[in-house]
Amino acid sequence: MTGLLLIDDEDGVRRSITRALKREPYAIYTAENGETGIRTVQQHRSEITIVISDYKMPGLDGLETLARIVSINPEITRILLTGYATMESAIRATNEGVDGFLTKPFDNMDLRNKIREIMVRKRLRQFISDDIYQEIKSDPSIMEPRRQEATILFSDIRGFTEMSRRMPPEDIAAFLNHYYFTPLGEIAYRHNGTVDKHMGDSMMVTYGSPISYGDDILRAIESALEMQETTSVLSQKLHKDNGFRLKIGIGICTGEVVTGVFGSLRKKEYTAFGMPVNIASRLEKLAKGREILVSETTYRKASDRFLAEKLASSVAIKGLSDPVGIYRILGKV
Repeated sequence: MTGLLLIDDEDGVRRSITRALKREPYAIYTAENGETGIRTVQQHRSEITIVISDYKMPGLDGLETLARIVSINPEITRILLTGYATMESAIRATNEGVDGFLTKPFDNMDLRNKIREIMVRKRLRQFISDDIYQEIKSDPSIMEPRRQEATILFSDIRGFTEMSRRMPPEDIAAFLNHYYFTPLGEIAYRHNGTVDKHMGDSMMVTYGSPISYGDDILRAIESALEMQETTSVLSQKLHKDNGFRLKIGIGICTGEVVTGVFGSLRKKEYTAFGMPVNIASRLEKLAKGREILVSETTYRKASDRFLAEKLASSVAIKGLSDPVGIYRILGKV
C-alpha cells in the first residue's frame, strides 16, 4: 500500500483530508509541522511515497519542508497545499521541483483525483504515450505488480562500440540522443509502446504493458519495421555528413511477464521481466543490421499480417527445455 504523509499545522485540515482519503489505497501518516514531517519520512522511508505539505506553517514553510524531504528520498512525490496560490509562490514551487499543487478549500473528489493525477504524471509521462497515460490516470492500480502477457522489443546498434572509440563523448551523446533514442522512442510512443529502459546503445520497449489493446504483437512488429526504415534514412544522412552508419538489430518475443514499479528509494522504474524478455534480448543479439527477428510463437499470431521466413537454426535459451524457433520479418502482407 502507498504511504501518504500529510503535513499541516491545522488539526481540522488534517482530519478533513484523512477522511477524504479513507477509501483510497493509502496508508495515511500525519504531522503538525515541517520538522515532525521530516522525522516521519526518515522513520518510514520505504513506505511513504507521497507527501502533501501546507505552504504556510510556523517554523519551516511547505517549500522548505519538501526540499528537506526530497534529500531523504529523491523519488518521493511532493505536493504543495495552499490557500495562497499566488503566481510568486507557484513560480518558486516550480523552481523547487514540486510535483503539483492542491488549493484550500477543496472538494473531496477533486482532492482525490488531483492526488492521483499528480502521482501518475510524475511516474509515467517520461516513458509512455498520452493515450496510455490517460487510461492509467483513471485507474492507477494498473501500475501494481502483476502477471500479464506482453510483447517485448529489443533494439541495438550494430558496430557501435567500434564507432564510439573514434568519437568524442559529446558526439556520442548527440548521436545516441538525436539519431537513435529520440526517433525510435517517438515511433514506440506512436504505437502505444512503453519505453522500458535504455542500456548503453540498447533500448527495450514493451507492448501490452501496462495497457493491452489486443493487437500488441502487431503494433510491436509495425514499430520494428518503422524503426528500421527510419534508421536507414538517418544512416544515409549520417554517412553523407560524417561517414557514420546507423544499422540496428531488433528482437521481439511475446509471453507472460511480471510487470510493476521496482527499485530502491533513489531509483525506481516501471519494468517487465521474465522469459520473453530474455528471449527478445537473445534474438536482438542474433539479429544482423537491418534485421528483425521474432520468436515462432510471436510470428504465429501475426502471420496473416506480415511476411517472414523461418531460419534454419533455432536458439537454445537457458531455462527452456526446447530451442526457440526464429522468423525473420520481411515486411507487411
